[in-house]
Amino acid sequence: MVKVTGIGGFFFRATDPDGLAAWYDARFGILPVPQDYDAAGWMQEAGPTVFAPFKQDTTYFGRPEQAWMLNLRVRDLDAAVTELQAAGVAVTVDPETYPNGRFARLHDPEGNPIELWEPREA
Repeated sequence: MVKVTGIGGFFFRATDPDGLAAWYDARFGILPVPQDYDAAGWMQEAGPTVFAPFKQDTTYFGRPEQAWMLNLRVRDLDAAVTELQAAGVAVTVDPETYPNGRFARLHDPEGNPIELWEPREA
């Protein structure tokens, strides 16, 4: 069996790809795809990654036609939420702390769901 070493990319359709890439860069520091092979792209830190198919009729992602949701790990959920809200982004913090950490929800400018996850320290 081939065992992958991580996720090498996340590709999705957008109405305004350049504008959405700029939004992710400004809000989360996710660099846009380099324009040539000599430029550095975004590098994520090692850490837990959940790869989880959901049932077709899940309501977890929001809109029924939404086929995916992006989950981003953060070190300090409260600081991330404060910064996003200061930039005018609506964020909802889940009041519960789960065995695996804390979560918040928001949407990018095209309505795609994003979940922020502050993993619980082991």
